[in-house]
Amino acid sequence: MSSPKILVAYFSCSGTTREAARELAAVANADLYEIVPEQPYTDADLNWNDRQSRSSVEMRDVTSRPAIAGRVSGMEKYDVVFIGFPVWWYIAPTIVNTFIESHDLAGKKVVPFATSGDSGIANCEKNLRKAYPEIDWCAGKLLNRPLSEKQFTEWLETITGGK
Repeated sequence: MSSPKILVAYFSCSGTTREAARELAAVANADLYEIVPEQPYTDADLNWNDRQSRSSVEMRDVTSRPAIAGRVSGMEKYDVVFIGFPVWWYIAPTIVNTFIESHDLAGKKVVPFATSGDSGIANCEKNLRKAYPEIDWCAGKLLNRPLSEKQFTEWLETITGGK
């Protein structure tokens, strides 16, 4: 049986999630795609202490779908899609919803991964599963520290069934 075709898509503002995504893609021999906001976030936009900052306003509005620049070309060729993001307010940033809703993920295994200063990924996974029950979600991971190649291989085998 052939190896699954894998995409690692990620959203990153500070570069932390970008680094985790690059490491993941390298170990998985996967394609890499950055989820880029149509309007880039400034430092002021990301100030979570300011209730009027762009990120604070977006995260309070469950219907917020920040526009993204571009789409994944050839999404149909992927079997597994990792989606990475920083944890904001204990959930995935709303731009992740924009990405999910902009692509047909039917028939794919979708795996969240996140980076965070002090939050876990469990609440993110719970909310994504609830918002998108039709997606075949696999157990995600918090990637604050790089996984060894062995750890990643074991994780990937649980997702692909060892293919």
